[in-house]
Amino acid sequence: MSPITSTPEALPGLELLQKTAQLVAVPSQSFAEGRIVSIIEAELAAHSHLEVTRVGDNLVARTQLGRAVRVILAGHTDTVPANRNEQPRLEDDLLWGVGSADMKGGLAVMLQLAQQHHHPAVDVTYVFYAREEVAYEHSGLGELFEHRPDLLQGDVALLGEPTDGQIEAGCQGTMRFSVVLKGERAHIARAWMGRNAIHRLGGLLTAIEQYEPRQPVLLGCRFHEALQVVAVSGGVAGNVVPDSVQIELAHRFAPDRTSAQAEQHVREFLQPYLINTSQPEGDSIEILDRSSAAYPAVDHPCITALIERHNLGVRGKLGWTDVARFTEHGVPAVNFGPGDSSLAHTQEEHLSRESILRTYLALDELLSVGP
Repeated sequence: MSPITSTPEALPGLELLQKTAQLVAVPSQSFAEGRIVSIIEAELAAHSHLEVTRVGDNLVARTQLGRAVRVILAGHTDTVPANRNEQPRLEDDLLWGVGSADMKGGLAVMLQLAQQHHHPAVDVTYVFYAREEVAYEHSGLGELFEHRPDLLQGDVALLGEPTDGQIEAGCQGTMRFSVVLKGERAHIARAWMGRNAIHRLGGLLTAIEQYEPRQPVLLGCRFHEALQVVAVSGGVAGNVVPDSVQIELAHRFAPDRTSAQAEQHVREFLQPYLINTSQPEGDSIEILDRSSAAYPAVDHPCITALIERHNLGVRGKLGWTDVARFTEHGVPAVNFGPGDSSLAHTQEEHLSRESILRTYLALDELLSVGP
């Protein structure tokens, strides 16, 4: 692969899409990011104004100019498996290919800015991390926070997730529960001698279906919670009254609630439909996993400057992203990157010149003049 470089005078233009195409051409499915990280490392290590540190398959490049504000620009290098779209295809003002929107367009912007800004108005930390598209515990960003948190210190973070060059502030938290309802086995011919655990689901499922999710507005950003059954399992045999049924319950909660508060809310909602929860043979609730929410950081001076100078749209992020990890570690963060998130992970994934250019120009000005 040729160096990932651009001719400054060609920007703004198709050069950013061409840079993205070079990145798309390097396969980087989760757990196989080593090659693309090595390419990025070689590009950035050639610039003396950057301090470049590699931790596994994660790369951090920083300016050390003693500025009053440090901005973190972060993006993941991995993609989902290709779906007959592994080769980049550039047609007019559109680039097609796996990862073009999620999020190699964002990486291309970061690379351009890192190589272009030798003396930015703010100190900048560029974070390229692995394994975002897989389970939470595998995250390269989590690895960095665990082993090198010093590399991730900053005043504000902008995550290059695809937002079409608009601001998606904060993110909702997520948690999953396993809920088990118990009954008593009996032969179907003598069903009255047992208690059908699956039948007990009726009232609970109706209550969940009628659940009215909160829609709080925080700093002008509307969030929309959810409580949904995503899996059901139960049954013994065709002639046996089932004595147990299990559902998996997913909850998305707005960032005005902590994980503990959201968990307590769900437990209180479920309680009227459960019996003998204190007994070994009774019903049970088990939390399977949880990820905290992130409060929208649109009131941070850097984010406010981006919004006002470029008339950016602002909305709350309903899904979960790594802005939550930054927020947990005291760094306010928002999602801001090129590409349409609805196209991510699809065979039709593509990126427009307009979207990547809008993102680049806003960040270029922020690094040029500060907040």
